[in-house]
Amino acid sequence: MIIKKVLVISYSQTGQLTQLTDSMLAPLKEAKNIELVYKKVEPLKPYPFPWDFMSFMDCFPESVYLDPPKIKEIEADDNDYDLVILPYQVWFLSPSLPITAFLKSDYAKRKLKGKPVITLIGCRNMWVMAQEKMKQLLAEVEAKLIDNIVLIDQGNSLATFITTPRWMLTGKRDSLWGIFPEAGISKKDIKEASRFGKAIRQALANDEEKKLKSLCSGLNAVNVDEKLIKSEQIGTKSFMIWGKLIRKVGKQGEAKRKPIVILYVVFLLLMIITIVPINMLVQTIIRKINKEKILEQKRIYEAPSGSAKDRMKDFSADE
Repeated sequence: MIIKKVLVISYSQTGQLTQLTDSMLAPLKEAKNIELVYKKVEPLKPYPFPWDFMSFMDCFPESVYLDPPKIKEIEADDNDYDLVILPYQVWFLSPSLPITAFLKSDYAKRKLKGKPVITLIGCRNMWVMAQEKMKQLLAEVEAKLIDNIVLIDQGNSLATFITTPRWMLTGKRDSLWGIFPEAGISKKDIKEASRFGKAIRQALANDEEKKLKSLCSGLNAVNVDEKLIKSEQIGTKSFMIWGKLIRKVGKQGEAKRKPIVILYVVFLLLMIITIVPINMLVQTIIRKINKEKILEQKRIYEAPSGSAKDRMKDFSADE
């Protein structure tokens, strides 16, 4: 019997991404022909959870410019992996800093070259620009992205605008005032992520990973909210402009750059109150005029896994 070796690289700040990863990988753990090897990314200076507000905001310049923090050296091994699974969080429309650091490490350059990679994202609701940066980072180590799976927080944008920061800054994720849902991805969605593991297990048994094509298509792996595409693009430009300025003032953690970070926070709040509502109205009109163009953008950003559901019944989480 041929044993398929699967490398799982992870960094979970809250623990939710670990739960999601475990649910997805549960069917692979049951397979006798699959060996899962876990590697945890550990920053030399741990990021706090819950965050304090200034520490969180002080991370954004390095996040958007993909400046890697120092991480503990990942233990070397002699394995030649058949597949790599890379779960990650989104920080400031970018991959989290620890995952960025991993992808710029010597270990990643050695082990991911030429290998099929499946990314797994757990986030609030904006992930498209982060995945575009992830594609760039994977290309730099010559890895082959074959799937992207995305699960987002429960509740609409207004609800998560309240629940996600509350969880991030206080550690509290319970339902708020009986109005807002529990923060984070729903338990149901996490449980149903096992369908991806079932599809991957079957694909590995048939050597389909060698084709470097999607293993999770038809399973509703990603669903781009076209209403958020322009907001992400505008937000990324803003982060780049301000991030460049803040990086020139000082390094992360230095007191001399805090006034500029605070200035950006004030600017951001004013934008949210004044410009964002107007922009949302304008973009609603533009989407109706350029419907075909927006749908094409949606299709591109949903690749390679897509939002189709035609194989859902074959890999039900209840089976």
